Amino acid sequence: MADDLSKLPFAVGLSRASRRIIIQNLAVSLGVIALLIAASVTGAIALSGVVLLHEGSTIIVALNALRLLSFRLPEKTLAP
Repeated sequence: MADDLSKLPFAVGLSRASRRIIIQNLAVSLGVIALLIAASVTGAIALSGVVLLHEGSTIIVALNALRLLSFRLPEKTLAP
């Protein structure tokens, strides 16, 4: 950003988008872990299946975070 204050709206928008995605990723990862622990303890899924599902959820979380790379501020439309 350097000393260019015109980039401040972009930084604020990116930080808000980052916060939303972090919350999404935490919800997904903690939810999947809770389900996998329950499935593993009850014997519904073998340990190898639990590990594979956990790794799959990790990939989903990483791909979700990659959405931030394409972040752009919405174009402002001028009134006619």
